[in-house]
This record gives sequence, structure tokens and C-alpha cells, in this order.
Amino acid sequence: MPWFGMDIGGTLVKLVYFEPYDILSEESQEAETLSKIQHYLKSNSAYGATGKRDAHLQMDNVEIQGHVGTLHFIRFPTSEMRVFLELAKSKGIATLASTVCATGGGAYKFEEDFKREVNLELHKFDELDSLICGIHYIEANCEEECYYFNNPLNEELCEKKHFDFSNPYPFLVVNIGSGVSILAVYAPGHYKRVTGTSLGGGTFLGLCCLLTGCETFEEAIALAEMGDSTKVDKLVRDIYGGDYPKFNLQGDTVASSFGNMISKDRVGAASKEDLARATLVTITNNIGSIARMCAVNEGIVKVVFVGNFLRVNPISMKLLAYAMDFWSKGTLKALFLEHEGYFGAVGCLMELMKTGC
Repeated sequence: MPWFGMDIGGTLVKLVYFEPYDILSEESQEAETLSKIQHYLKSNSAYGATGKRDAHLQMDNVEIQGHVGTLHFIRFPTSEMRVFLELAKSKGIATLASTVCATGGGAYKFEEDFKREVNLELHKFDELDSLICGIHYIEANCEEECYYFNNPLNEELCEKKHFDFSNPYPFLVVNIGSGVSILAVYAPGHYKRVTGTSLGGGTFLGLCCLLTGCETFEEAIALAEMGDSTKVDKLVRDIYGGDYPKFNLQGDTVASSFGNMISKDRVGAASKEDLARATLVTITNNIGSIARMCAVNEGIVKVVFVGNFLRVNPISMKLLAYAMDFWSKGTLKALFLEHEGYFGAVGCLMELMKTGC
């Protein structure tokens, strides 16, 4: 049977498919159908109008519960769940499995849809347990999964460098999806949720849609890359005429997000790109501030940022890297993982295979 892990979030569904080599080598009707599914997955990088396979993240020759195979990573908007169910039915996926493992809020929201449309039961797993499990598994099985940035805000000197995460504990996980959850991890299976915020990736996209008329996360990020947030935000120099050295506040530090929008002249001068950039900076700075305070309170120096908010979003990653280093005077390090938002799906997949379902 095929093994699928799904993390059904408020904005995006992350799907992980494990292709077991041993079953594909068998001569059976099931193996033939699996082979057709595999051919479809590997011959396409897009499914329908919105489904995408992140081929660059594919993991070959990995072992899960005694089976060796390939992990494939696919994503699509949660709003397109009905289209996914139709695809699962047409490709024969539903005929091979009676149970699919799922995590995230959508595992509850769409449970009846799976049963009614494709006669599949959802085996539900806790999303935070799955997240931590997935991080541990992928980091242990993927070389150079963890990385950080040197000189993040200097275009000429910025370097993406591998970080040795073999001795990780304790570390903080900042999971940025539609909202944000922050977890302190002390050992395998030993973690706690420290706090969270409702201002996350969903907030960024929602505000960008309202302010700029864009429709997708990719469009919003593309606009932000071309914008100048200083035309929208009020900076320290706008208030003090320069730096505020007593508290080490540089003149280009944001003093008030969107603070310049109280002026009609400034509103008229701000482009869609500027508004998108300011929105991205606002959300990112808020997440960074909360993460730094949590790290200080917990006495943790390694802060791992994950989640699909960081996909195709180097602006936020570099801002977070700079903020962690600057405001902690070098005592905190912002770390990132290549598989970003897929850890929950991987974690629940592993839990499903352990149960033998």
C-alpha cells in the first residue's frame, strides 16, 4: 500500500508520499497501480492549477520502519481540497489505501469529506508532536538540512552556511504557518509550547491581498522584493533626526510600522510594492521580537525557524537572522531548515507506519 502523510493547515496542505522500492519490485496489481502513481508524480512538477511538487526537496534511499524508498513533497492550497480528492480518486490512490495519516486543523475539518468522497479514513496525529518528529527525522537523514546566514543584510558578504545540528538540545522551534507557534525542545519527545501569535503568514497574505490586490503568496513576495518599506514605516530617524545611540537604535530602525501612512502625501507616494514590503517587514519583525523574548526567557540560544511562510522568502529569513544576532549581541543564532513546512507531514507519516496501519 502507499503511505501518505498530510499536514492540512489553514492556508496550505503539505503532502508527503513515501515510495517504497520493495513493493514496487513485486509483481501484483497493487504494484502496477503504485508504479502508475509514481510515474504520474515524477513526470509532473505541477498538478492542476495549484498543486506543486518540490522536486528539489526529494529524499532518495531513505528508510522508514524497515522500508527503503523515496520521499516526495507536494503542496497545494487548502481551498483546493476538493480538487485534490478528485485527483486521488481518478489516479486510483483511494483504491490502494483505506487509511491516510493527517495532522493540522484540517485533519478534523475535512475528515467527513475524505470519508464521503473517496472512502478514506483519516488517522489523525497531534500537529506539534508530528512537527518535532519530522524535524528530527529529516535532519538526521538529510545532509546539510540546517543552515544559517552570515552577514544577512549585506548583499555582497551574505553567505548561507551549513550548521551542525547533531547536538541540538535545547532549541526553540518557531513554526510560521498561517499563525505562529513557538516550542521549546529539550530532548526527543520532551518539548513544550511556549507561546504563539495570530500574526503569521496568513496575516501577511491577507493584508497584501487587501492592500495590493495580489492573489497568491508568490505574488505577494514578488511585490515585496521590489518594494521599499521605509516609504511606509516611520523610522527612528523620522522621529530623532538620526540615531538614538543611548539605546543603540540606528536611524533606519522601524519605530512605527505603517507610521507614515497617517500622511495623505505619504499614502499617495507609496506603491503596491512598498506596501507589500512594509507588510512583510511588520510581520517578520513581530515574529522575531517574540521569538527573541522566548529564547531569553527559556535560556535557549538556538532558534530554528520553520514553516511555509519562509518558502521563496529570503527577505524574512535574512531579517530574522540579523535581528536575532543584533539584538542579542551575538548570543542567539537564527537557524533554518531546507524542508521548511513539510515536517508535520513527515512526522505523522512516520507515526502511521509505526502503527502498521
